[in-house]
Amino acid sequence: MTGKLHVALIMDGNGRWAQARGWPRIAGHKAGAETVRRVVEAAPDLDIGTLTLYAFSSDNWKRPQEEVAALFRLLGRYMRQECAKLQEQGVRFEVIGRRDRLSGPLVALIEQTENATQAGDRLHLRVAVDYSSREAIVAAIAAGARDGRQLCAALGRDVDLLIRTSGEQRLSDFLLWECAYAEFCFTSVAWPDFSAADLRAALEDFRGRERRFGATPPARLQVLR
Repeated sequence: MTGKLHVALIMDGNGRWAQARGWPRIAGHKAGAETVRRVVEAAPDLDIGTLTLYAFSSDNWKRPQEEVAALFRLLGRYMRQECAKLQEQGVRFEVIGRRDRLSGPLVALIEQTENATQAGDRLHLRVAVDYSSREAIVAAIAAGARDGRQLCAALGRDVDLLIRTSGEQRLSDFLLWECAYAEFCFTSVAWPDFSAADLRAALEDFRGRERRFGATPPARLQVLR
């Protein structure tokens, strides 16, 4: 997976997608789980080596208890149903974020899925659950990270492209350190409607951009000289 892209996705719009159809919000989350399957299947063939999905932020605990419980049931169902397929597809599954506020059975299922898929070498699938980037940075420093290199080692590789669905244009405490030089793609498509074609289009746009990382492009240096 070395040299391949790290794409991060803020999966937004499930609830609004459902409400626009007169359905309960959980119907949107169920539809969003199907989108996760489509995107995970498509990612390795699009030169994506790491895919980080924002599933549940630390702020999402503020949502109604029934919705929170339903989200965790969907996460558990995804791991039970998809574990064997992830192994077949060479996908390494990992959950990032806090685990001390999750139920014991859910934590056990997370660990079981991580262990079962640890040999996956086609795609590193990271799912952010009870995640706060600010908390992750503070925790890394508390654990001994003292410079940028150590923080990168603790937090994970830099993001190349961040995609947020459903028209919102903010990071919402997601991968703040890792997105220092990320390219952003904000799409009005709600997450349940997001397709492999949408992912491909975002990557095509990304590849057409000039990433300078603070440097002056060679062509402009020649003009300056």
